[in-house]
Amino acid sequence: MKRVVVIGAGDWGKNLVRNFAELGALGGVCDVDSARSRELADKHGVRAYPSLAEIWDGDGIDAVAIATPAESHHAIAADALRADKHCFVEKPLALALDEAMSLQALALERGLTLMVGHLLEYHYHPAVRRLEELIDAGALGAIRYLHGRRLSFGKVRQVESVLWDLAVHDIAVILRLLKQEPQSVSCYGGASLNAGITDTAFAALRFASGPEATILASWLYPEKEQKLVVVGSEKMAVFDDVARDGKLQLCDAKVEWVDGRPVTGPVEAEPVLYDAVEPLRAECAHFLEAVESGRPPLTDAEDAIRVIRILTACQDSLDEGGVPQAL
Repeated sequence: MKRVVVIGAGDWGKNLVRNFAELGALGGVCDVDSARSRELADKHGVRAYPSLAEIWDGDGIDAVAIATPAESHHAIAADALRADKHCFVEKPLALALDEAMSLQALALERGLTLMVGHLLEYHYHPAVRRLEELIDAGALGAIRYLHGRRLSFGKVRQVESVLWDLAVHDIAVILRLLKQEPQSVSCYGGASLNAGITDTAFAALRFASGPEATILASWLYPEKEQKLVVVGSEKMAVFDDVARDGKLQLCDAKVEWVDGRPVTGPVEAEPVLYDAVEPLRAECAHFLEAVESGRPPLTDAEDAIRVIRILTACQDSLDEGGVPQAL
């Protein structure tokens, strides 16, 4: 079994620590808060690394999982790859397209696994996987519209905008479900707390095949909401990742034309069953499988680059007051 050091043991990193430990692959913990590192390391019987240099120089460590602030992802991942460590990097892979591409090139040059933590992509999240199966089987009919909402009164970033923190999830899932990239994007928003750091954003993605997708993301919302609605010509699907039960609902809702007028009926929703698997466990296990086999992970650097390219276009549109950006 390969040994993984988790770098960054904060709110999300500790979940990576738990999962790699339960998979029998945890080799250590490293965090700027040395007390937190020691506490988690002692809990799982592994080493607390006081510095990154000791990870790079250490024997018996095959890979790292990076869950530090987004602005540090590129530098830490580059150092890890140069030290011949396989890398799992939480989203986003980097905050600039050229940085993501340089990591991809470095991983290819050294024959190492580089995987991004797009947790909601279909392979890891069973509800999203089931949603994709329904779409592919034609259960929703022709896809007309998708809308993602990712809202909370959450941790406000001081470097990247809410696009790079929250909207990245919805972009990754929408690309996976539609199996294509948008022709153009537009985005507008506001920076209510910190000039230059957008805390609320609304993005629109337009696809050649017809569907349009919109995404609303905000750190300044009184309730936590993580929802994706997919509207088809026959049915609608609602994926609510905050719901404790019934995260995926299929709605028998259609618009009928009567005497030349659109008429809607009552919306009747029924839960869709799927296997209960912790998405993060599936994601961590897939990373280990990719390292062991040498096969590219499903959410590889190319997947990350597709998402970052769209994020960059959205950010450019945002900076230009909503002017559409061609892709």
